Amino acid sequence: MTEGYHDRLLGDLLAQAFGELDADTLAVLREQLSWVEVAGGQTLMQQGEPGDSMYLSVSGRLRAYVSQDGEAARMVREMGRGQVIGEMSLYTDAPRSATVVAIRDSVLVRLDKAQFLRLIEQQPRVGVALTRQIVHRLQTEHAPAPFAAPVVQALLPISPGVDAAGLAQGLARELARFGRVRVLDAAAVQAAVGPGGDDSERYRQVSLWLDEVESAHDYVLLVADDGPTPWTQRCCRHADEVLLLADAAQAPVVHVSERQCLVERPPRTEAAEILVLLHAADTVAPRGTAAWLARRPVADHFHVRPALPRDVARLARLQARRAVGLVLAGGGARGFSHLGLLRALQEAGVEVDCVGGTSMGSVMAALAAADQPLDRVMDVARAAFRVNPTGDFNLLPLISLIRGQRLRTALDRALGSLVGADAGIEDLWKPFYCIATNYSQASEALLTHGRLERALRASTAIPGALPPVILDGDLLCDGGSFNNFPVDVMRARRGVGIVIGADLSLHKARKLEFDEVPSPWALLRDRWRPRGRRRYRLPALSAYLLNATILYSASRRRAARAACDVYFNPPLERVGLLAWQRFDAIVQQGHAHALEVLAQPLVRSRLNP
Repeated sequence: MTEGYHDRLLGDLLAQAFGELDADTLAVLREQLSWVEVAGGQTLMQQGEPGDSMYLSVSGRLRAYVSQDGEAARMVREMGRGQVIGEMSLYTDAPRSATVVAIRDSVLVRLDKAQFLRLIEQQPRVGVALTRQIVHRLQTEHAPAPFAAPVVQALLPISPGVDAAGLAQGLARELARFGRVRVLDAAAVQAAVGPGGDDSERYRQVSLWLDEVESAHDYVLLVADDGPTPWTQRCCRHADEVLLLADAAQAPVVHVSERQCLVERPPRTEAAEILVLLHAADTVAPRGTAAWLARRPVADHFHVRPALPRDVARLARLQARRAVGLVLAGGGARGFSHLGLLRALQEAGVEVDCVGGTSMGSVMAALAAADQPLDRVMDVARAAFRVNPTGDFNLLPLISLIRGQRLRTALDRALGSLVGADAGIEDLWKPFYCIATNYSQASEALLTHGRLERALRASTAIPGALPPVILDGDLLCDGGSFNNFPVDVMRARRGVGIVIGADLSLHKARKLEFDEVPSPWALLRDRWRPRGRRRYRLPALSAYLLNATILYSASRRRAARAACDVYFNPPLERVGLLAWQRFDAIVQQGHAHALEVLAQPLVRSRLNP
């Protein structure tokens, strides 16, 4: 298996993984390695078995599964070219912590423990380099495991008339910003390999040639045929991810290529399937996405207008794991400041690819995910919240102090203007999520599908203040109780490489200079004094109740901030949670703060690597 191109690729990968070692030491290490081929669906290592070797992935793709307490195995990580697997076994006698399975045919090199022990006696620096790998793994093991960027991507048409070749060329141009790209179809393979002999020999020749192409490129796009031909089957078998290209204007039926090339694959060989719904350039808002998703087990879905370069560029960033995710925290009327941040990001040329948020942050995130001109979004938001959305008090407050009808009207008006009042979360142009609290299950609820207006009402339903929302038989309320600044969710999103977070928490904790809470009459008299002469700096009842609901979220703030690549926290101490009448002023404060942050050299370098 020591083909010349694999040898060359191995040399590059060893230099990347152990760059601190000199050439002579790397050569000694290389002599101790043995080649390993793993067929798609084959198990490389089993959880619980003794560990006696380390692996380095040279080509292909593998997936790690963990099973605990008799539960079904869950996928925890995908591993591609250049990743080290099982290195802990060289230092300890602990059993394997995960089962690793090849998603597709993969090539690796193995370093056995006995050889490693002999090696570090001769070259101690090898042990130091591996120790650094382990330390890095331990430092990141509690963070959501990123999805490794797919090297080989199959573009599979699942609707008649889809221009897969045209999309592949556009996608290749955008991916070229991040590395070397090659587009292949059946004709290109035929021209390169030529006619073959028997089927088995032909299959081997094409496999070796594809491996060589893969070793020389960062991204390989395989354009499948319109039907389930042998080339289409090979594309699906050889790919790290399969992009299902569908014409959104057609019926969401399962294509014959899906049935024959994807549904009937061997267990655990399934590459992730990504549904790419293609739209005309003048489409205002997608519709009917849920019907497409209901018929196929996809890992994700994206909406693309192939005639718009920015849509193709967004798809490229997602597939290259370079997408920008924006997380917007809750905070009542302070959430208007998020619109100012969006303005500043647009002025700085920063494209936001995925959005998510909680409470009022979820509303602003949904407006951003509609992908409409920002001036129109501003006008729609200003009009929707012109009337105080929390001013319709309940005469019989049996479950909430506020009826919530005004907020519902505001949401209907805003969504109806941008995407349609009946839109689903799946119908937004940009990937979106919001957080609610599942009161019935006492848990955080991640909402990524279903009716958008209902999801936003659930995410903003402050306990006791606004009526809860019933979803799938459970009672849902404001997500701020569990996760008001859901950066961790964005970090785990497929495709996201950079996370921007906008936090609305206030920094200053004020010490009180009195020992007992005054009587209601004393507080009332104090409120009549000018602000600067007041003795009792206590929060209003509404602010006290609202802030009390997010205390647990506040305790997670430090970890959420650390998980951001770029962090915004506008100074809104003088803005109340219910200051709905100050729309333009709050937007301007958010914009001014964002400009200050974006002017920092470190921030600019992170957003434009």
